[in-house]
Amino acid sequence: MINIYTDGAASGNPGPGGYGVILRAGNHYKELSGGFRLTTNNRMELLAVIEGLKAIKMPGKDVTVYSDSKYVVDAVEKKWVFGWVKTGFKGKKNKDLWLRFLDVYKQHQVKFVWIKGHNSHPENERCDQLAVAASKQTSALAIDAPFEAERSKPSLL
Repeated sequence: MINIYTDGAASGNPGPGGYGVILRAGNHYKELSGGFRLTTNNRMELLAVIEGLKAIKMPGKDVTVYSDSKYVVDAVEKKWVFGWVKTGFKGKKNKDLWLRFLDVYKQHQVKFVWIKGHNSHPENERCDQLAVAASKQTSALAIDAPFEAERSKPSLL
């Protein structure tokens, strides 16, 4: 059994953002994080899950993802994302990330558990620290290219 704890953060939403991930499997423990110059909280919440699942080297594992993001947990557990696929994500944001998610999700047996954020859950608190620190890096933050490209499209209104 592999447990993945995740959190995302964005200052300004959109603004600088980051994600934090903890993977636990038996005696193994790993932390991951990354920051972006312009993104949203929901994108970072979802990217944290993607990066956590990508870090699992062997397919077919039983995985429990703990997240404080209702956006992510409900989209998967209530099967909304599978309906979004059928409609080509019409009217939905973050299609690029959802497609990446589905690609890594299908490699394992994954269940999600929603946890209340900022509620003294040690792993969630640590993931929040990782995400916030990543968003505040003084070195060059990565570019969330799909998000920035979408924002630069002219409005049809």
